[in-house]
Amino acid sequence: MKQQLKEIMTPQVATVSPQQTVQEAAQLMSQYNVGSVPVVDNGRCVGIVTDRDIALRAVSQGHNPSTTKVQTVMTAGVVTGTPQMDVHEAANLMAQRQIRRLPVVENGRLAGIVSLGDLATQNIYQNEAGQALSSISEPAAPTM
Repeated sequence: MKQQLKEIMTPQVATVSPQQTVQEAAQLMSQYNVGSVPVVDNGRCVGIVTDRDIALRAVSQGHNPSTTKVQTVMTAGVVTGTPQMDVHEAANLMAQRQIRRLPVVENGRLAGIVSLGDLATQNIYQNEAGQALSSISEPAAPTM
């Protein structure tokens, strides 16, 4: 029997708006011990902001985290799944797109999030999670 994302996703997800500050996003990540937070505008998932985004796009550039808006450092055009998506399909998508977290969207609204860890805790998906992680961990070819 095929398992769907709705069966393993985390339904209650901390989110930030594009207008919130990078500092607020970082505080939320610290509070919930997570490395990324979906960016939601009027219920719609418009992006994702990661601790890496904050480090590379704000801090390393000298931007003030207490005044810089999330929208300036977030990754827009985020890859998403649906609650009905097959877990194998999600694992393959995550490997293909080299992402560790997949926001789950239903009718345009954020319904939850799935991480590689969620896949790995399901014994039957450990191989796929491992393959996804090894694909994600491979350095991308340099673009010239």
